[in-house]
Amino acid sequence: MESSQIASVAADTSDPKAGLRAVASLRVLADTLELRQVEAALRAGMTWQDIADALGVTRQAAHKKHSKRVDPTIPIPRRNA
Repeated sequence: MESSQIASVAADTSDPKAGLRAVASLRVLADTLELRQVEAALRAGMTWQDIADALGVTRQAAHKKHSKRVDPTIPIPRRNA
């Protein structure tokens, strides 16, 4: 099923069991896409603060969620204070 179809099922409240499964699938998809974008951002030279700002979270929250999941070969940019 395509993500647009999954979103339709998730929005349809006539079958809560199917809707909840669709919501769970969308959450997995969103988490996967977020990690891919975080890795792309790090490769592009963005800092954890830049990434956090784009995600609307704190630097600490972004780092805690993703730092152990990102490809370890990606050099992590640091800004000098």
